[in-house]
Amino acid sequence: MDRLEHTTVLDGAIDLVQEKVRALPLGSLRDTLHGRWLGHPVHPLLVQVPLGSWLSAAVLDLLPGQRRAACALIGVGLGAAGPAALAGWVDWAELQSRQRRVGFVHAAANVTAVALYAGSFAARLRGRTALGKALGLAGLSVVSVGGAVGGHLAYRQASGANHAEAVQDLVQPGWHEVGAVADFPVGEPVRRFVDNVPVVLVREQGGQLHALADMCSHLGGPLSDGEVEDGCVRCPWHGSVFRLSDGWNVQGPATAPQPAFDTRIVDGRVETRLRGQDAEVGGESDPGPVSHSGA
Repeated sequence: MDRLEHTTVLDGAIDLVQEKVRALPLGSLRDTLHGRWLGHPVHPLLVQVPLGSWLSAAVLDLLPGQRRAACALIGVGLGAAGPAALAGWVDWAELQSRQRRVGFVHAAANVTAVALYAGSFAARLRGRTALGKALGLAGLSVVSVGGAVGGHLAYRQASGANHAEAVQDLVQPGWHEVGAVADFPVGEPVRRFVDNVPVVLVREQGGQLHALADMCSHLGGPLSDGEVEDGCVRCPWHGSVFRLSDGWNVQGPATAPQPAFDTRIVDGRVETRLRGQDAEVGGESDPGPVSHSGA
């Protein structure tokens, strides 16, 4: 799998497929397929139906008198494979190159498995039960390999994970100075560090300062290199859009919001703290007004 991540032999085909997937006229359905409404990718949820159906069909193939039931389950799996595959392709098109290489092989295995199960379903309908069982077993074997590759993609390469989750544990409670007010030009994202965690700050025309975790929750892209427009910042890597006031992900492919920070100005210096942490830490008082980033 490590070698697969770095091989370039399939990059031409991968780039072509990525272009085609991105060009699909999905509109708002694209974010639905990403799982923005769910708070995490929807693809892993959808694949449970075909996998469960096909595994159950394999069990029934071992039992007498279950021919029709096994055939029905294979049909259910084939019907559910389409939406699951579409969600997977939409997620795949917004990954980094090493992830796309692994994901391409994952998808190829699953496409092969679907073809085998389609053949199994057709054979069963024609009464060729033995051939149907053989093709079904082959399909289950191939889809299992595809699942293992998908596991590498998800757990080794962190595809679909929230890349901003650790911020909650890395930033210490309390206020942290990040610079003078003059260091933050109006309308321009500026990167600073709080406990070695990168934070992006944006100063509005009226003087209000917004602060979010800088690493995009989708794949860790630097929001400080992105564009600010209409109270939002767009990730320069894959186009996720986050509301500056509270970090809400208003557009995918990000499925998780950005951790937001409160800000205040004390003697011309900007201070920030992670949103939700106590206003007082160890008896520290609040000498200045707090900006809740648009509240």
